[in-house]
Amino acid sequence: MMSDFCPIKRIDHLEFYVGNAKQAALFYAKCFGFTNTAYRGLETSYRDIASYVMQQGNINFVLSTGLSPDHSISQSVLKHGDGIAIIALEVPDAISAYKQTTDRGAIGIIAPTEQEDAYGKFRYSAIRGYGDTLIKFIDRSDYAGVFAPGFEAQNRAHLNSKGVGLNAIDHIVGNVELGAMERWVQFFADTMGFNLLVHFDDKTIATEYSALMSKVMQDGAGKIKLPINEPASGKRKSQIEEYLEYNYGPGVQHVALATDNIIETVTRMKATGVDFLVTPPSYYENLEERVGKIDEPIDKLAELGILVDRDQDGYLLQIFTQPVQDRPTLFFEVIERHGARGFGEGNFKALFEAIEREQARRGNLVSV
Repeated sequence: MMSDFCPIKRIDHLEFYVGNAKQAALFYAKCFGFTNTAYRGLETSYRDIASYVMQQGNINFVLSTGLSPDHSISQSVLKHGDGIAIIALEVPDAISAYKQTTDRGAIGIIAPTEQEDAYGKFRYSAIRGYGDTLIKFIDRSDYAGVFAPGFEAQNRAHLNSKGVGLNAIDHIVGNVELGAMERWVQFFADTMGFNLLVHFDDKTIATEYSALMSKVMQDGAGKIKLPINEPASGKRKSQIEEYLEYNYGPGVQHVALATDNIIETVTRMKATGVDFLVTPPSYYENLEERVGKIDEPIDKLAELGILVDRDQDGYLLQIFTQPVQDRPTLFFEVIERHGARGFGEGNFKALFEAIEREQARRGNLVSV
């Protein structure tokens, strides 16, 4: 068995580059139940960036905006719109992670860097991922501060929330251009020691009009799961092609957020105004005949539009939001697992058709 040359403790955070971090923080607080726990900006003597750390359960989002038009964050937002720019992974040693990955072919973007304040030493480094996405290595072993040097703890009542029950990041899905999936699968295998968990071809994920292919990569410990999608040929423009067009290149398509009670979580999110993809009532006809016995009331799942799937290990429940910005790019999945380790492949056709209905509304389900 190959040694784990790039061990990963957990997903440390996801950093979003946005046009207005203050407003985005309010959105994720009010609609997704996050709490603003740390901040950096002009008030903390940080002159070029404003960042809000949003926390719920074991999930950390960092919302960052550039304070000048020529800042790299501002330039990213101009090109891609609001989206996830950094996948940050906590590692035992950010120097070793950088050396191991770059020695194996990764492109280094941020050389190992150490920042120190009254709370200790904070170390990080970064390599390039798909598109303009960075994979950042964070070493917190000698740091006891609120988040990172330059951040101050926050307790702003107007941004605080009771939460909606989201507790962990289940997986992070990336979209890449046609023909690039295999290259990125090999990248994660070669540079970070990931292995292939499952492969879905264009027969598995297809409708009458369009299709995609996907491979799911995971780290050696099985903690980090990174599905990678690429478009497949079809009669009309696929959701992956639509994403690539409006994102101006590859990037993070969606993030699956885990909950222990999806009915309660989705009910709360809908009450705050979060829009989800619509599932037709016919999906729920004979549902238990298709997926077996489940604990949740089917009428409630139908009311909320929650999908169900089963594999050899159990079942899962899942639902997908509409894009969370005007461009049809980043969206979220809410997922509750009851033993199942899959990704809802039994729902791929229903999900794809729901997305295609939204593409048609946007005028983007066109012939290719």
